Amino acid sequence: NANTVEAYLAELPEGQRQVVTAVRDLIRRNLPDGYAESMNWGMISYEIPLAEYPKTYNKQPLAYINLAAQKNYYALYLMGLYQDQLQTEWLKEAYEQTGKKLDIGKSCVRFRKLEDLPLDLIAQVVASTPPADFIAQYEMSRGL
Repeated sequence: NANTVEAYLAELPEGQRQVVTAVRDLIRRNLPDGYAESMNWGMISYEIPLAEYPKTYNKQPLAYINLAAQKNYYALYLMGLYQDQLQTEWLKEAYEQTGKKLDIGKSCVRFRKLEDLPLDLIAQVVASTPPADFIAQYEMSRGL
């Protein structure tokens, strides 16, 4: 129910707060300029504000990355993966090379503890797509 990132973090138990804060810091250090941090969909969201790109199908800001603590795991939604099969395949191959087990949905990387997440690899994914490229991928995926 939090309306701000700070309120969201304050609601988490200490152990979860430490993990989410560490991943949040990693995202913020590697996030290309032009994305904004907010709370959306009950998660920390890194998105292109509607003022910058209003043509979304659901009238919501265009989400690039979302981060959430769930009951039994953490979820890192990398929406670029959903739009770009080549990036998804690259991530799967690179993840395998780290020796860590990848638990992935269409765009969601799930992990149970911070040590399960290859931080250098996630930093590369975060830094990989400037907003203009993400918008172009979005438009191509939607046939715009």
